[in-house]
Amino acid sequence: MADFQDFDNKPNKSGGNNIYWIYILILAVVIFVAIFVKDPGQTLKISPTTFQHLYTNQMVDKVILYQNAHKVEGLINDKGKAYLKGILGKNDIAIAEKSTKVTTEVGDPSIYEKELMDKGIVYETRKEIEFGYILNFLLPIIIVVVIWLVFMRRMGGGGGQIFNIGKSRASLYDKENKVNVTFNDVAGIEEAKEEVQEVVEFLKNPSKFTKLGGHIPKGVLLVGPPGTGKTLLAKAVAGEAKVPFFSLSGSDFVEMFVGVGAARVRDLFKQAKEKAPCIIFIDEIDAVGRSRGKGNFTGANDERENTLNQLLVEMDGFDTDSGVIIMAATNRPDVLDTALLRAGRFDRQIAVDKPDIKAREAIFKVHLGKLTLGEDVSVTRLAEQTPGFVGADIMNVCNEAALIAARRNKESIEMVDFQYAIDRVILGLERKSKIISPEEKKVIAYHEAGHAVTSWFLKHASPLVKVSIIPRGIGALGYAQYLPKEHNLYSTGKLLDLMCATLGGRAAEDIVFGEITNGAADDLDKVTKMAYAMVTVWGMNKTVGNISFQENGEYNFTKPYSEATAQIIDQEVKNLIGDAYQRTRELLLEKSTQLEAVAQELLRKEVIFREDLERLIGVRPFEEEHEVLAVQ
Repeated sequence: MADFQDFDNKPNKSGGNNIYWIYILILAVVIFVAIFVKDPGQTLKISPTTFQHLYTNQMVDKVILYQNAHKVEGLINDKGKAYLKGILGKNDIAIAEKSTKVTTEVGDPSIYEKELMDKGIVYETRKEIEFGYILNFLLPIIIVVVIWLVFMRRMGGGGGQIFNIGKSRASLYDKENKVNVTFNDVAGIEEAKEEVQEVVEFLKNPSKFTKLGGHIPKGVLLVGPPGTGKTLLAKAVAGEAKVPFFSLSGSDFVEMFVGVGAARVRDLFKQAKEKAPCIIFIDEIDAVGRSRGKGNFTGANDERENTLNQLLVEMDGFDTDSGVIIMAATNRPDVLDTALLRAGRFDRQIAVDKPDIKAREAIFKVHLGKLTLGEDVSVTRLAEQTPGFVGADIMNVCNEAALIAARRNKESIEMVDFQYAIDRVILGLERKSKIISPEEKKVIAYHEAGHAVTSWFLKHASPLVKVSIIPRGIGALGYAQYLPKEHNLYSTGKLLDLMCATLGGRAAEDIVFGEITNGAADDLDKVTKMAYAMVTVWGMNKTVGNISFQENGEYNFTKPYSEATAQIIDQEVKNLIGDAYQRTRELLLEKSTQLEAVAQELLRKEVIFREDLERLIGVRPFEEEHEVLAVQ
């Protein structure tokens, strides 16, 4: 897991410097070659007769006799160069111009000694060491090997461990390396917490279950949207369990080298079996557990499949030992291989869904316990004003509120700070530098007032919490925040009311100004998606009928219906949105006085709340039903 610290694989302070001797060695070799090794291309090979003519006629300054190499070498002067140019061919003349020495092969170099002494030519006898030729051959190999060693060292995790690339990268938490997160730090997912608590209890007291014939579950898969607390729940298990806990990510198995992923899986389970009973947690398991064979790709996909096959064997293969529980988390269960999901591998699949209002209140209590709060902070109101928020969003809101309060030099965090924090998390930072003309500001005010009035007088629409015409984030010139009723089922009437509320801004612009703007682009996108879902997925259209045209499969590029049906669908969606728009327009014409009042209040205050709406246009007619639903 990304949030865990790897206590078991701490970096070796001295290991980081081990690489410098390689750099020093490379530098020394380069200097040696530059100073001592001459380029073989500067030596011209000639016949023994020509060589004898050169030193006999004083065209050689010095002769070197190599006794063990059966050759002689001479350092030629300018007279010798001129002579060679005259007797050599065109190809050898260019070599002769650059040459400083000549060489020839003889059976016994010592035959030249007496004649050289008689001529008074300087000479010396050597035993040749082929440094130059050896290094010219070995140097490229040495450089490639050094680069490979450096690369393997980095891939292997550092610390000088060059060949540990196939070792598991799991972080181990045991009695020495503990996690401070407990089940008390996890809120809002009580059912999931009960399930994993039972796993921990099984490890602590297995006889309680085994005496009745039960056996320990082999795998627990946590499934849910991002930010709902899957990894936090695993941290709590690590903090509560009194057994070794291995933690890693699914991407830690994936490698560019063939066989490395499977080797890491084997090594992980080998370590786990040595410390059994224990728990292995694999975060984002979809990185390695995707369905095999999809798309018929080759190459890297084959390596991933090999890794998955090894994981399947280790979890429930022919030679499987007990005492190792696998926990995994993913937000994409639809792409996982069916063999991975079957009972015997992942016996339990626990849904960690977005929290409802009660769960959000519990999560707020956990995070607010660490903050200095003002007297006006209401946990219930915060939970009501954050529909659709997950645990990560709530943590972000609390942190943003603390930063906003500190920025304003406050002694405690007040409710207004949380309001600003919620707005920032939803829509982004307030754009104070954004210049809006009075005409545009008026259009925005009536647009948002249209949303507010429409949702206020529609039974199934979400009641309003706040309306603002202050620009925020990217492209948001104004917004209306609602308190949606948390339904599990949506009837046709509820969906139509939601569509009308969404079209309220566009209808208000049309009624007041007689023309429309592009400010309703996001509203139209939401309405269009909702209408198509009603017609093609939920079977809520009489013409199309009770048919669902959901496109299944990751690589399905064709529509599951004919062109004739597509035309019918498009027409029914157009009729559905047109009827909703007409109904919204009629409602706003009827409530034109209320629309004007809300728009003028927005122009004056820029931000208005639910209390302001009750003062301006009266209590919402359907408030009683909302209050009942809110407390459930």
